[in-house]
Amino acid sequence: MVGIVSYGGYIPKNRISRMTIFQANAWFAPATIQFAQGEKAFCNWDEDALSMAVEASRDCLKGMNKKDIDALFLASTTLPYADRQNAGIVATALNLKEEIITADFTGSLKAGTTALLSAIEAVRSGERKNVLITASDKRETKCAYLYEMWFGDGAASFVIGSENLIAEFKGSYSVSYDFVDHYREVGRKTDYIWEERWIRDEGYMKIIPEAINGLLKKYNLGINDFSKIIYPCPFKRAHRDIGKLIGASKEKIQDNMHEVCGELGAAHPFAMFISALEEANPGDNILMVSFGQGADALWFKVTENIKNLPPRKGIKGSLADRREVTSYEKYCIFRDLLAVEMGIRAEAGGQSPLSILWRNRKMILGLVGGRCTKCGTPQYPKSHICVNPECRAFHSQEDYEFADREAKIVSYTGDLLAISVEPPAIYGLIEFDGGGRMLVDFTDCQLEDLKVGLRVKMSFRKRWHDKERGFHGYYWKAVPLKGE
Repeated sequence: MVGIVSYGGYIPKNRISRMTIFQANAWFAPATIQFAQGEKAFCNWDEDALSMAVEASRDCLKGMNKKDIDALFLASTTLPYADRQNAGIVATALNLKEEIITADFTGSLKAGTTALLSAIEAVRSGERKNVLITASDKRETKCAYLYEMWFGDGAASFVIGSENLIAEFKGSYSVSYDFVDHYREVGRKTDYIWEERWIRDEGYMKIIPEAINGLLKKYNLGINDFSKIIYPCPFKRAHRDIGKLIGASKEKIQDNMHEVCGELGAAHPFAMFISALEEANPGDNILMVSFGQGADALWFKVTENIKNLPPRKGIKGSLADRREVTSYEKYCIFRDLLAVEMGIRAEAGGQSPLSILWRNRKMILGLVGGRCTKCGTPQYPKSHICVNPECRAFHSQEDYEFADREAKIVSYTGDLLAISVEPPAIYGLIEFDGGGRMLVDFTDCQLEDLKVGLRVKMSFRKRWHDKERGFHGYYWKAVPLKGE
């Protein structure tokens, strides 16, 4: 058997009401009021498709031994690098073993299911034991465009394996068409999108039913054999009408999450599937369909192991963990839609030393420090001498991962003179459970949210962007734990 061993999700904390977007642009685009229901999720200023992929993957790997992962596939249409393997950065941040295959899947919103099918084939062949697949997207639009209201940001992950399955893969059916509902040329920031009525009628409402009916015919099934049917479609009425076309009752159609987070690009079918798994029972048959220059339909059957999956944030937890942004201007600055003067200090910096990044990749991207093998003292960064004054052993350090350890705040400050997209810049000292201290930036919070002793977790974030050379720098920041 081959199927899903684990799942994980990540949706950024930030939410903005679509009515807030409309009110800012009503003078220019009054017709967009018809799309101004609900809210969408969007990245903080220090997040992108790659950082979200790391967070979803971390959620997915809870309760698993990372050494068992021997391939990582990353799917997205908004990866930061065109010629640097993004999946390799994710693997390093997760501190996976180096003897694995990594690959980027892109070029279509169904890249996630394409990667998933490739992983299933790899495990089924026996060449790979466990494959981690993550889909993540941060899609950009211009201001006052209806898709500004529709597009949300998020990521979702699965581990595909052959043991301890929570959902067994039963079969698939795919169609491929050069149906150009939208496209984005290399070097452009936003999509060019064709007329939405045509996309709805000729795209979603024809291609998705074709893929579903093709799977039903291939395996001699009826639509009532499935407990849940999942397919992306941001058009609310069309999403309902597709269900009618395939003969499915209303309760079998998984909610498209449009009003709570928006359309998540390549990650959207995965996010909807995880939402279904979070409520699923053993024996449930679930049909997941993607859309993008064709469609992939995949059939899974939930097993008894779904009851034994260790707790995780998933999609439900991500949707509950939210903070509302009421300023449209702030939203625009976070997404680089509005140019602001960052001051002379922002001009400091220069070329990123790639040789140093290579030598310190585990420390910088993986947040790997050291632990003394003689006295057991953890420290970050790793050094040749133990920091314990009663030990001071030389060359006694072994690798020690800090990323998945919680910590508490020892001290903090808000700096209005330091560079920050969301002033003040908040940073301070934290102490990890089990030992080890680190000076960090805090994110996803306001200064008034912090206090000494407050517990925090680490989150992989974009630290800087060298626009002159096109280099994205990543590091770890501390996020206050809700309710702690």
